[in-house]
Amino acid sequence: MGGASDNLAGGESTFMVEMVETANILNNATDKSLIILDEIGRGTSTFDGVSIAWSVAEFIAESINAKTLFATHYHELTDIELSSKGVKNCATEVTEHNGELIFMRKVRAGTADKSYGIHVAELAGLPQEVISRANDILKKSGKERTLTRRYCEYAEERTEKEQRGQCRADYAGIRRPPYH
Repeated sequence: MGGASDNLAGGESTFMVEMVETANILNNATDKSLIILDEIGRGTSTFDGVSIAWSVAEFIAESINAKTLFATHYHELTDIELSSKGVKNCATEVTEHNGELIFMRKVRAGTADKSYGIHVAELAGLPQEVISRANDILKKSGKERTLTRRYCEYAEERTEKEQRGQCRADYAGIRRPPYH
């Protein structure tokens, strides 16, 4: 069992430690394992991170077949449910009351409707000018559009399910390899 730490004295960054621990899990887990992964790919660039997280989730679903809880902030990964048998998305229930978000501490079927990172940063006490600036940047950058949705806009003429499945394969850059 690991966590967010490093071994700088041994020449290993937090990300390297995370990848070593992930490799250990992938190389040793069986269909009898319970795998719990949190934020795989967070210590590198967005594109590398989402690509690593996506391929790890696919590999577990299609090769290992272990019961797995895979927590992530990459909304793109929710499309795996469309193409990998046995994958089910769940999200934490959130409600809004008088302009305030309330995290209900309940898990429900489905996906998050948006990201709550800036709200969490505000709850953590970041200065209000930082929060305001973050909201401005988010609004100017295209808001809640995910990489997959941006990438797949060209395929609007396809049926929704066909579009998502094909875009997922195209987004990965290649058809996914058989893991068996």
